[in-house]
Amino acid sequence: MEEARLMIETAYKALTDKKASEVTVIDIHDVSTIADYFIITNGENSPHVHALVENVQEQMYKAGFACKSVEGFRSANWVLLDYGDIVVNVFSKEDRRFYDLERIWRDGKVISDLSEL
Repeated sequence: MEEARLMIETAYKALTDKKASEVTVIDIHDVSTIADYFIITNGENSPHVHALVENVQEQMYKAGFACKSVEGFRSANWVLLDYGDIVVNVFSKEDRRFYDLERIWRDGKVISDLSEL
């Protein structure tokens, strides 16, 4: 749990440092075996999405966390970074509204304050 908390804090800070929009953390460990937490956010445009993803990758690497898989980087519509216990989802505005992961994972618990971890 401590490692997951550190991963979430690192990714969250990396996203907010680059002005990510509406960063949402959802605890899904009781409703899924995919991961324990989802982080969902969006960028304003493709270059912004790329900057967000690259900053998360850089900061997570510096903190000692290896990304297991990256999907969607080229298109920058929905980029998924799989860190095992956490999955970071960075969307374009339009794709975030379309896929609406917050609705799909509504059975999870939205973490409104990272101190709740």
